[in-house]
Amino acid sequence: MRTQAAVSYGPGTGFTIEDVDIADPRPDEILVRLTASGICHTDLVTKAALPQGVPAVYGHEGAGVVEAAGADVTGVRPGDRVVLSYNSCGTCARCRAGRRAYCERFAALNNAGRRPDGSATLTRGEDPVWSSFFGQSSFARHAVATRENVVVVPADTDLVTAAPMGCGFQTGAGSVVNVLRPEPDSSLVVFGAGGVGLAAVMAAAALGTGTVVAVDLVERRRRLAAELGATHTLDGASPDLVEHIRDLTAGGASHAFDTTGAAPVIRAAARALAPLGSLVVVGLGAADLGVDTLDLIGGGKTIRGSIEGDANPQDFVPLLLDWRAAGRFPAERLVTAFPFTAIDEAVARMKEDVVKPVLTF
Repeated sequence: MRTQAAVSYGPGTGFTIEDVDIADPRPDEILVRLTASGICHTDLVTKAALPQGVPAVYGHEGAGVVEAAGADVTGVRPGDRVVLSYNSCGTCARCRAGRRAYCERFAALNNAGRRPDGSATLTRGEDPVWSSFFGQSSFARHAVATRENVVVVPADTDLVTAAPMGCGFQTGAGSVVNVLRPEPDSSLVVFGAGGVGLAAVMAAAALGTGTVVAVDLVERRRRLAAELGATHTLDGASPDLVEHIRDLTAGGASHAFDTTGAAPVIRAAARALAPLGSLVVVGLGAADLGVDTLDLIGGGKTIRGSIEGDANPQDFVPLLLDWRAAGRFPAERLVTAFPFTAIDEAVARMKEDVVKPVLTF
């Protein structure tokens, strides 16, 4: 079958809209016609890492309608509206324990650019295209997915708003709900008010967290954070940032969340924690953080990473949809829609005024 995809040829190029061949779904696979696909920084980080000249299709926040389901697939049928998320095997010890984001085969299923058996879901003639990104490669009009990374949603779901719930919004909200777990008397500082950080702010507000501080360099994003539930906002460029945070949180935050991946920011976040405080980091950035170990040990502080907010999409995406329906997670405030063919414009606007661009088909 032929479809259209936004093909990248490496870090030095934009995207090219091209016709490609998509494989028929196997007995354990699902063919989805995309309605929407969010653009995530992980797409761009991966694009920048692949060698120049390798054709690749990214996209891992897809949403659409099922066109075909293999004979072995249960619980999904043609016509279902679905949100696509990360892939997992469902059978390893971590998956069986409910820790699907740490699936033993995560890399092979999400980042290898092919199916686990080495075959490609997208080709151009006889030539394979790097694909199956997060089990989908949703920068295309169609995607082949699996039962493990397909979440069936209600028929009236706004798929343009729901698409980022498969990764970005899930990561931010999940890190708060599943990992940090603040109480009403807790204080949470969110570093970076992009899509992931603002999802964390909304989740903290939905949980009734007493103090929520959003830190960002951009004033308009700080204003948006305040509208979405942050009780305070701070300019990340302030030379007295840690002291300001301590003033707002009675001596130090009980929880912190970093989306920037920047070592200086993470060090500041750790210093701003109260004794026994916890920091979760999700941003892809510096490998060497240079954290003050004396402060870490002496304060009994915790720093840990999180993949996808430790969320199981089958449970967490419906939770976010329920929160949105109840007015507790206004994700539409973060989304700007772009036609699929305007993907280069959407990427450029991420560096300017757009929090979460979503491609529409």
